[in-house]
Amino acid sequence: MSEPGKPARGRRELDALDAVFGALGHPARRHILQVLAARDGSMTAGELNARFTHSWPTTTRHLGVLVDAGLISVAMAGRERHYRLERQHLGDVLALWLRSVGFELLGPDGTAAG
Repeated sequence: MSEPGKPARGRRELDALDAVFGALGHPARRHILQVLAARDGSMTAGELNARFTHSWPTTTRHLGVLVDAGLISVAMAGRERHYRLERQHLGDVLALWLRSVGFELLGPDGTAAG
C-alpha cells in the first residue's frame, strides 16, 4: 500500500516512463545528453550553451525538461550552474520499459540485470 498522498509504485513507474520518453522525444534534448556523456557527464551551463546554435532561453527550456525527467541534475557552484548526466536513472527507466515489452537485459556475466 502506498503512503497517503504518494502515488503507488506502478503509477510512479508510468510517470517516470512518460517523463523520460517525453524528454527523449526532442533531438536537442537527446543531443544534450550525448554531449554530457561525451564530456564525462558534467558541464557548466555556459559550456553547454556554447555547444548549441539555438538561443539561451531555448537551451534552458530543454535543460529544464531534462531536469524534470530526472535525466540530468543541476548544482550551483558559486554563480555557475553545473549540469550532470544521471546515467543510473536513464538506465533504470529504459530497463523498466524494456522488461515491460518482454526484453530481458543481461549483465556482463550473462545473468539477468537489475
